[in-house]
Amino acid sequence: METNELSESLQGYLEVIFELEELQKVARAKDIADRLQIQRGSVTGALKSLEEKGLINYQPYAFITLTETGKKVAEEIVHRHRVLKDFLLNVLQIDEPTAEATACRMEHVIDHQTVERLVCFIEYIHTCPRAGEEWLDSFVRFCKSDSKHRGECTACIKGIKSARKTQKSCKSR
Repeated sequence: METNELSESLQGYLEVIFELEELQKVARAKDIADRLQIQRGSVTGALKSLEEKGLINYQPYAFITLTETGKKVAEEIVHRHRVLKDFLLNVLQIDEPTAEATACRMEHVIDHQTVERLVCFIEYIHTCPRAGEEWLDSFVRFCKSDSKHRGECTACIKGIKSARKTQKSCKSR
């Protein structure tokens, strides 16, 4: 089953069940309601829907666990969330509460290819010597600067282009 076949709400339930299983091996309706900050009665309909789709093992008043299919779908949702949050926090330098809330909204609509491209970009930033921490620090300074200081980037770019032209002409001698 693809995650795009599930509503945002049902994806949220799967994510919470996955997290609860990691913490305490099983989930209970009460724990799910507490995590989602909703009434316990609201949980029942969603659990029945997830059970009908073969994503969870559910019986009223019993523990709730993910099926193998449910676990795979939940892992994909959690993966998207973690990648998006990492990108927002560590690349775009968004504050933690905003990054968390934004990742929660984005994780339900972003496709697999885009997530994997973000993973690749994050790896590139952290491994390529032309990117790295200095590059990220420069980006942070750029974001914090006002528009009149952003003109310094234009001067910097001209300097880099000029240096590259000089390097090329030296190599051709």
